[in-house]
Amino acid sequence: MPIFGSAKSDDKTKLKGALGKFRAGVKKLWPGRGMDAGAIDDLEAALLKSDVSLETVEKLLEPLRSKEADADGPGYLREQIKNIFAAAGNPDLQKSSVPPSVYFFVGVNGSGKTTSMAKLAHKLDGEILFAAADTFRAAAIEQLQEWGERLEIDVIAHQKGGDPSAVVYDAIEAACGRGVDYLFVDTAGRLHTRGDLMEQLNKMYRVAAGQKSGEPAETLLVLDASTGQNGVKQVEKYAEQLPVSGIILSKLDSTARGGVVLSAADKFQVPVKFVGTGETLDDLAPFSPDIYCDALLAENFAGGEE
Repeated sequence: MPIFGSAKSDDKTKLKGALGKFRAGVKKLWPGRGMDAGAIDDLEAALLKSDVSLETVEKLLEPLRSKEADADGPGYLREQIKNIFAAAGNPDLQKSSVPPSVYFFVGVNGSGKTTSMAKLAHKLDGEILFAAADTFRAAAIEQLQEWGERLEIDVIAHQKGGDPSAVVYDAIEAACGRGVDYLFVDTAGRLHTRGDLMEQLNKMYRVAAGQKSGEPAETLLVLDASTGQNGVKQVEKYAEQLPVSGIILSKLDSTARGGVVLSAADKFQVPVKFVGTGETLDDLAPFSPDIYCDALLAENFAGGEE
């Protein structure tokens, strides 16, 4: 059951602005340039530089090289990229049929996870509860409590160093008892290379799924847009432990990279749900494949100078 999907006018403007640096990396190629071998090579280099994986780039460009695709390069690429995002799944944020809807926020240290969580809470209507299940990082509980005070959202927390699964259990009990609409679970940033910590995350999810609220409505992986192709590896490792249902791409406004989500959608069929468009609470926009394609192809792009 979707909460909201399509970006509103203000969200679209912010998303276009956040994609500005990404767009600058490829805009010199479009429009009006024919699809000769040199143009395809240049496009390949631009896509790779923007962190689209080699596998996805070859999938997109090989039909152009072999002349199997229409000579209209931008039109063909737009169609194929939109197909990749469509095959990845529904980009709308989902909620449970019976409240509370539980959302897990996961990602490596420094990805912008807690901030993205606060931005999404600010965007939703309804009663929300936070669970401070990051019990390891210094000042993590205090940081979430500060967000809670700012947003007037209660935080369920234990002492630093406690069992994060116990926090999840107590938070779901509290959410059900209070009749809140949403429970946001903040988890510790885990390097995807640490198998022991990833297994602990899996335990937290199992605890949540075993509660009366049922399976979490979403498990949202927060990726830093500047992380490069390492982001694809992060998706792979987190998906091995959890049913990752969507990606939040943070900090897109500060980088020319943005291709990692295209590769993640292509390889793992994980939809992009939201994009961080700035530093304020309002700077989180629902993802739009159309606007993404406009940025990537620098074609008919409204809202910016050529």
